[in-house]
Amino acid sequence: MVPYLEAFIPAFGLILIGHLLRRGPFPDPAMWAGIERLVFFVLLPALLTVSIGQATLTALPLLRLLAAIGVGIAAGFAISLILRRLFGLDFPAFTSVVQGDIRFNNFLGFALAGPLFGASGLAVGAVLTGLIVPLVNLVLVAMFAHGGSTGRPSLAGFVRTLATNPLVAGCAAGFVLNALGGVPPGVAPLLRALGQASVALGLMAVGAALTLGSLRARLHVQAATWAVKLLIVPALVFAAATIAGVDPAATALVTLFMGLPTASTSYVTARQMGGDATLMAAITTSQHVAAIATLPLLVALLH
Repeated sequence: MVPYLEAFIPAFGLILIGHLLRRGPFPDPAMWAGIERLVFFVLLPALLTVSIGQATLTALPLLRLLAAIGVGIAAGFAISLILRRLFGLDFPAFTSVVQGDIRFNNFLGFALAGPLFGASGLAVGAVLTGLIVPLVNLVLVAMFAHGGSTGRPSLAGFVRTLATNPLVAGCAAGFVLNALGGVPPGVAPLLRALGQASVALGLMAVGAALTLGSLRARLHVQAATWAVKLLIVPALVFAAATIAGVDPAATALVTLFMGLPTASTSYVTARQMGGDATLMAAITTSQHVAAIATLPLLVALLH
């Protein structure tokens, strides 16, 4: 019971603190936007670089993990198509449902991976992020382009999107350093210190972005998306990883990461790319509230 408390109380406690601070002594949205940019462009990439750079990649079944992740993302997108027809969603609402069904909150993932799985959990979590982010971006770029928001989808456009994504850059740097023998002495502690700050600040920024007032918007769509993202997708990923022969620890981690609520930046993406921002805010908030119950249950089952 103690490891569970030490993992979940800090993780969700930081989200709650961020939510209360935003609605209390620190209401300035510009301050929280600055924190989000700092975490996204500097702190989290540092965590990914040092974690992957020091990981023992030869021990990980990367292709089998990628296949399991692909099953989860493909299933999430396919079910989103079904939900679009079932609920009669227009294209903007559909894009928000897709984001809710396939994106993940990596801040929460790292906050749980460390206490539950130790240093190796952080390393594997960073590698999983390096596998998940490009696949998710591929789906999102093609989806928004198909809807006319960004023109026709192209390989060059997809490569450009990945090349300008700080998380992808952090993962790529980690893989390069790993191939060269690891993170240089002195650099690793610096990156590790920056990375440690990313989790606390990132989760507080998530809490600040949650809007409980939005929970009234299209409750049936919200319920469907958190059922898909928090229950169905991780179950399918677990089955795929098990069938592929992935070892239990890596299977548990990939299932955990694919069972996380959607990214808090999904709202920004929806607003900038022509999605339904109001519905996206509702989905993001309701999934994080529901995850308070589903993630402990998921971890207990995996354990």
